Amino acid sequence: MLAPQVVAIYARVSSEQQADAHTIASQVAALRDRVAADGLTLAPETEFIDEGYSGATLVRPSLERLRDLAAAGGLDRLYVHSPDRLARRYAYQVLLVDELRQAGVEVAFLNRALGQTPEDDLLLQVQGMIAEYERAKILERSRRGKRHAAAMGSVNVLCGAPYGYRYVPKYEGGGQARFAIVLDEARIVRQIFTWVGGQRLSIGEVCRRLKSAGERTRTGKPVWDRSTVWAMLKNPAYMGMAAFGKTRVGPMTPRLRAGRHRSLQPRRAASTVDVAPEEWISIPVPAIVRPEVYEAVQLQLEENRQRARQGQRGARYLLQGLICCARCGYAYYGKALSPSTTRGRPRSYAYYRCIGTDAYRFGGERLCDNRQVRTDRLDAAVWQEVRQVLEEPERLLREYQRRITEVSGNPRGDDVASLAAQIRKLRQGIGRLIDSYAEGLIERGDFEPRVTRLRERVASLEAQVQEVEVEASLQREMQLVIGQVEDFAHTIMAHLDQIDWPQQREIIRALVKRVDIDQEQVHVVFRIDPGSTPPSPETAVMQDCGRGDLPAPRERGAPRAGSALGGPLSWSRSTGEVCRRPGHSLQDRRASP
Repeated sequence: MLAPQVVAIYARVSSEQQADAHTIASQVAALRDRVAADGLTLAPETEFIDEGYSGATLVRPSLERLRDLAAAGGLDRLYVHSPDRLARRYAYQVLLVDELRQAGVEVAFLNRALGQTPEDDLLLQVQGMIAEYERAKILERSRRGKRHAAAMGSVNVLCGAPYGYRYVPKYEGGGQARFAIVLDEARIVRQIFTWVGGQRLSIGEVCRRLKSAGERTRTGKPVWDRSTVWAMLKNPAYMGMAAFGKTRVGPMTPRLRAGRHRSLQPRRAASTVDVAPEEWISIPVPAIVRPEVYEAVQLQLEENRQRARQGQRGARYLLQGLICCARCGYAYYGKALSPSTTRGRPRSYAYYRCIGTDAYRFGGERLCDNRQVRTDRLDAAVWQEVRQVLEEPERLLREYQRRITEVSGNPRGDDVASLAAQIRKLRQGIGRLIDSYAEGLIERGDFEPRVTRLRERVASLEAQVQEVEVEASLQREMQLVIGQVEDFAHTIMAHLDQIDWPQQREIIRALVKRVDIDQEQVHVVFRIDPGSTPPSPETAVMQDCGRGDLPAPRERGAPRAGSALGGPLSWSRSTGEVCRRPGHSLQDRRASP
């Protein structure tokens, strides 16, 4: 008796607007109807849906799970509405279809049948090339058309109206869109510009005054965000010249780490970059403030930026961009405090502080109670951990072997040859059972359960063979990684004590994925990527190798580092990280948030 076919469906929409409008429901309904028409059964766990993910990238959550299932041999047939739902680029389409075929998966498109001849493959590729060409032409024509309309002064090209205006679409404005002034909002806008340009107030003071006056944002919030007020003050539309083309979409730039509760790979494989003001196209709109007031505000903002320490851009802290709060998930940022006097001696400290502890960012209410950390202590502790990894690269192999042992329960000692021999014997037994059933020597009631058990045993052994082969391959790759780390370490160890601050920062960013700070612990998560290039400031070779035993520089009154070390090692299946718990104690931190 043949096992039932395992079928799956895949659907995708590109934009978040389509996802919010549930336009993907028509695709899913058509795919389900096709599966039912073919007399097959579709399980809920085999419905793979990517809502709001661009087809220009292969890094999509549901597509990744689909490819993993197909590679494991757990899928027989896949239904997709059309090839462009798999990918927008024809090269990606060919890659995915070929990958699924090699895994033994039959791909069925609803808009056309996918054959097995070279002519069918050529037709699929030609269709993908034409679709990609048409998409590029549509984007280019749309871009040129919008720029021409903006140069002619058309408000239609603007996606919306800022605070103080209401966007009047062309079907309400007699064929031409326009901005209409909202009197109550315009009054607040003029007040904000007067406070900053005339009274020379800071943005923080403006937000406090708006809150105390009971003024609400367009969405009804009683608290004004500083970034919102800053964007209003920088918007030239308020002096009567709205700007078109302030940003541009380009290739996705590499990111140091993922955002809070977000994947490292965004929904769209592109990044938005700012465009110089000289390249903006100005469109006349009704003015709310006078041009001289707007210019005075710009001068005041520049003066405020030069005076404020927080406004200084660039690398100012060694671990900048790497520290996360283990409690709320927000990032830590560096903040220098005013000099204080301790025993008659002036001292100035800087701290890493959790964003969630800043009440002004969240309507006057703190989201996190995690404490801040002295920058000098945390910098020294993390740098010491990086040095230990460079001095003992073989620790990477021991960590990898420990993970394998912890997950599997015992060291893998199976031999591929012995497993293959067992599989051959089981298959011979299956053949003898089939022959006996065909000759009528055994009944069907005895035949089916025995064959089922043998086949399950064969599948289990085949999975073990695959695991052994993967572990052996990873073992070889880890040996290569260790060799690369050793070569890198030998190159820089002689000059490690003479490395300046920028080089030290680049080495840390290359080897450390992130630093998690909890109430009493700090966990450094290294990067390990088997088979990658040697470590350098541009390439990272270590992935998710967590450590919690951070030796901090000991000061008077602080507990010894050894008092907080030790404890069992814990493995997190969801994050793939290993941390020593309890980690380095932070009880010696004297400052409170």
